[in-house]
Amino acid sequence: QVQLVESGGGLVQAGGSLRLSCAASGSIFSINAMAWYRQAPGKQRELVAVITSGGSTNYADFVKGRFTISRDNAKNTVYLQMNSLKPEDTAVYYCAARGPGAWGQGTQVTVSS
Repeated sequence: QVQLVESGGGLVQAGGSLRLSCAASGSIFSINAMAWYRQAPGKQRELVAVITSGGSTNYADFVKGRFTISRDNAKNTVYLQMNSLKPEDTAVYYCAARGPGAWGQGTQVTVSS
C-alpha cells in the first residue's frame, strides 16, 4: 500500500503563489507516475498535472505556463508550484499515485479576487 499526505494549501490573493507538497510512503516502488487533481465545488475532479517515474511531465491546458510539477526522489515527495493564481483555481487539490491507485486526503486552495 501507498500512503500520500498533502500539505501547502491555503488562502492567497489572485496573482499570488502557493506550493503544494505530497509525501509518499509505503510501497513506493509500485508507483509509475504521480499526479495532481483538483475538484471545485459542484464540479468533477479534473487532472492538473502528471509526472512520470522518468521525469516526463504533462499539464492541463488551463495551468500551462503557470503551474510546475516536480519531484524529489530522495524525499519521496512531489510538488506543485502554482504561480499567477486565479480565483477559478480555487478547489481541493488531491495528490494521486498511479500504479497503486492511491489518493491523498486533499488540501484546500482558495484564491481571492
